Amino acid sequence: MDNGVRVGVVEPVPVDLGKHLLVYKFAIDELMTKLRILSEEFDFVHQHDPIEHITNRIKRPEAIIEKLRRKGLPAEPSLIAEHLHDVAGVRVVCPFVSDVYRVEAMLRRQHDVEILRSKDYIANPKPNGYRSLHLIVRIPVFLSNRVEHVKVEVQVRTIAMDFWATLEHKLFYKFDDQAPSDFLDELTSTALIAAQLDDRMESLHQRVHGDG
Repeated sequence: MDNGVRVGVVEPVPVDLGKHLLVYKFAIDELMTKLRILSEEFDFVHQHDPIEHITNRIKRPEAIIEKLRRKGLPAEPSLIAEHLHDVAGVRVVCPFVSDVYRVEAMLRRQHDVEILRSKDYIANPKPNGYRSLHLIVRIPVFLSNRVEHVKVEVQVRTIAMDFWATLEHKLFYKFDDQAPSDFLDELTSTALIAAQLDDRMESLHQRVHGDG
């Protein structure tokens, strides 16, 4: 994820960018409401909540401008919707791996949620061991005079995956992207341990709840 502006000359942030980003906040609000309803309803019916917690964020204006610049594009708010997919982000943390795919399936059944892209880093982890399910969704936002269809990046992962990814991010940045090979090997090894823990907890969950 883009966490800051690189050292160097940075284009000024357009004064109307904040207003332009407001629609992304509304898109997050819409999606968060959907997820909370799904969470509460599923828990009521099945006595199991597939969502542990949800967080969200909107990319900082400076980071948006920097990402446009890296793509060779001017700092024009009109270009954001077409060229950037991660301005709005929602992270859904689930108790078990089966819940990750359950949440995805529930979102796919929402008639006004369009799944534009799916990358399954659980079935196919990244080389460093990173595991998560990434979705790019598009949902309608009903404004006073129009409807905007807004893209939101959704990351769905287990508690163990989130624990590893959060700490890996903090540790890796200490090396300014130049971590020694033995350190990287150790991080990859811990990702495997987290995956094994997920497998064992999933097995226990199935013994208690069956297929849910």
